[in-house]
Amino acid sequence: MLETAEKEREAMRSEAESAAVRVDRLEREVDYLETQNPAPPCVEVDETLMEKQVATAKQRKNEKYTKLTDCSDTIASVRAMKILKRFGSTSGLWTKDAAGNSEKIYVFDGTANDTVYVFPRMREFTLFSATRKAARIKLPYPWVGTGHLVYDGHLYYIRQQGPFQVIKFNLANKTVVDSSVFPAEEQIPVFGLSPFTYIEVAADEEGLWAIYATKEDEKNIQLAKLDPTSLDIEQMWDTPCPRENAEGAFVVCGALHVVYNTRLPSRARVQCVFDVSGTLAPEDASLVYFPKRYGSHSSMKYSPRERQIYAWDDGYQIIYRMEMKKKLEV
Repeated sequence: MLETAEKEREAMRSEAESAAVRVDRLEREVDYLETQNPAPPCVEVDETLMEKQVATAKQRKNEKYTKLTDCSDTIASVRAMKILKRFGSTSGLWTKDAAGNSEKIYVFDGTANDTVYVFPRMREFTLFSATRKAARIKLPYPWVGTGHLVYDGHLYYIRQQGPFQVIKFNLANKTVVDSSVFPAEEQIPVFGLSPFTYIEVAADEEGLWAIYATKEDEKNIQLAKLDPTSLDIEQMWDTPCPRENAEGAFVVCGALHVVYNTRLPSRARVQCVFDVSGTLAPEDASLVYFPKRYGSHSSMKYSPRERQIYAWDDGYQIIYRMEMKKKLEV
């Protein structure tokens, strides 16, 4: 009996040592995974922090902007239009990475969801009517509207939980990197003809921008410069561009271009341009008309590296190639 008990004790010791080795290996793997996939930041709304962000942003409101680049171009006309296909809902968003060299196509179907479709290249997106060739990214929080942006390997998307939040999502490791309550009170839809979009995140040669509107100045559109790393608001401006009959907007070389239409869709046109640096003379801003299409734009994403706009028009995905010209400085 003693001999048997000794054998059982040795077997248990061996199993315990083996279990300790496995636990140690598991702890090392968990440590590695935590370094690759950092814990998502808290996205609960801190009312005190929000008030401080609003106050700080308002202090720099309507200051003249100092440009980061020597970009001096403005839009002269729409050089060409290419209709790719008809896909998904009447409203949505499709785009490439506005800063990186990736050829991937990102598709947001509809105006509220938690899934993003990713096609490897334009060819796959164009040729296949179904989403079987697309990867699916299920986001941790649902998105609203069509004002989202892919920029330098990150997705900046809009979440509504009480106040609106900008979520920064790493597309490589599929984690939330940062989030910020947008420091604007009593927000309203930014475009009169697109009631589902409250914040339009845009990119140009100067970086990231947020286009929005509030009840305080409900007639006109407002603009803010975003820090892409921290999501802080660097500057804010009240623009003279009205919300009424606006269907979309984008920024080119530091100048906001607002696109207008009518309730019964006709030819969309850029009818208001606001240059934050004051280097574009008002009379130099071209009245740019877009070719007549199917309905109205639910999204228009300018690509600064390609100098073209990715538009979603009544379920059709369209590319507008832009003709540029130099600004005539004030």
